[in-house]
Amino acid sequence: MRAAVIGMGYVGLPLAVELARAGIEVVGIDVMKEKVDILNEGKSYIGDVESETVAQLVREKKLSATTDFSVLKNTDVVCICVPTPLRKTKDPDISYILAAVEEVAKYIHKGQLIILESTTYPGTTDECVLPRLEQSGLKVGKDFFLVFSPERVDPGNPIYKTKNTPKIVGGITPACTKHAVDFYGKAFDKVMPVSSSKCAEMAKLLENTFRSVNIGMVNEIALMCNKLGLDVWEVIDAAATKPFGFMPFYPGPGLGGHCIPIDPHYLSWKLKALNYYAKFIEIAGEINSKMPEFVMDKLTLALNNLGKPIKGSKILILGVAYKKDVSDLRESPALDVMNLLIKRGAKVSYNDPYIPEIQEGGHHLKSVKLSPQTISAADCVIIITNHTCFDYKKICDSASLVFDTRNATRNVKTKTKIIKI
Repeated sequence: MRAAVIGMGYVGLPLAVELARAGIEVVGIDVMKEKVDILNEGKSYIGDVESETVAQLVREKKLSATTDFSVLKNTDVVCICVPTPLRKTKDPDISYILAAVEEVAKYIHKGQLIILESTTYPGTTDECVLPRLEQSGLKVGKDFFLVFSPERVDPGNPIYKTKNTPKIVGGITPACTKHAVDFYGKAFDKVMPVSSSKCAEMAKLLENTFRSVNIGMVNEIALMCNKLGLDVWEVIDAAATKPFGFMPFYPGPGLGGHCIPIDPHYLSWKLKALNYYAKFIEIAGEINSKMPEFVMDKLTLALNNLGKPIKGSKILILGVAYKKDVSDLRESPALDVMNLLIKRGAKVSYNDPYIPEIQEGGHHLKSVKLSPQTISAADCVIIITNHTCFDYKKICDSASLVFDTRNATRNVKTKTKIIKI
């Protein structure tokens, strides 16, 4: 069996590696020649995939990479793992999916299994992908097989990786589903078939909408607690002692990552076309998007109490990745906070051991060395990403003011003033 994975990013590369480890010959396709060259040298550029693993699979000729889509004519399976961002209007941008499907359509052949893994709105697979592939004259469910199977990647998760995260599969026809179940069953511990591609698409959006809405709810609770003079973290800890009917979510400076800030808007957009307003999604999105401004307001008040304006203040940001212990900067709330600080005249620097430099808002910043001198020179240290490698006791002892947006300092005893969301 030979499989192709289109898009060798945070989703495609881990998938390609697991398929290759299962004995399937995999060719990764990416339009970025730099990625292709790195992979063919036996190296990884993603934290969850070790270079040693890639090197071994390349040596065994189980994994290779190319920019040439013509290899699709010699593959039994094609997995599409391309980005699905939002436009500035928060409308879905499925142009990467459509571009990949155009390439697949050029080389589609009898017996081929085609799987879309990119997160998208319900109906994309059968309304956008299927018609283009059927222009070949081949019949779905008989001559070729089409499936949606959502990616469930959680970068940096030490427990759930690609292999042991259950795989949802929804085909255009029952035969499509069966072929995909057989295929994924070679590499995944558990495969979960559902009745249709639309069901699989909706299941993915439910997963991330669930998180988005609950994070929006707890962020609003944080705003309420701020008004009431309560510690939201203490309130959550108290509620979490209930052994049933409660699941703790935690506030933060905003939403980040490749899924939660984006995917619910795919569902909201689709429902607008059906004259339905997704109230929970829109309200949660509004609350979550305002959290960087709330951070700014609270920081401004804290500095004012010390007789310092935002303009000219030295602000050191700890962690710019969207979550702890990863090098993923996508949709990170740290970028929103940094832009707001820069616009208001603050002198911004940052430290993140996973991200050596960033280009944001016309500013090129490099991660500064974290030392007692660097910390004490700042008027405020803002903890945006709670990397486990940070020594919060030493950081607090050296700082004059700490704004902890993640409750990373909850067990730290220090004389330094600490403010929290």
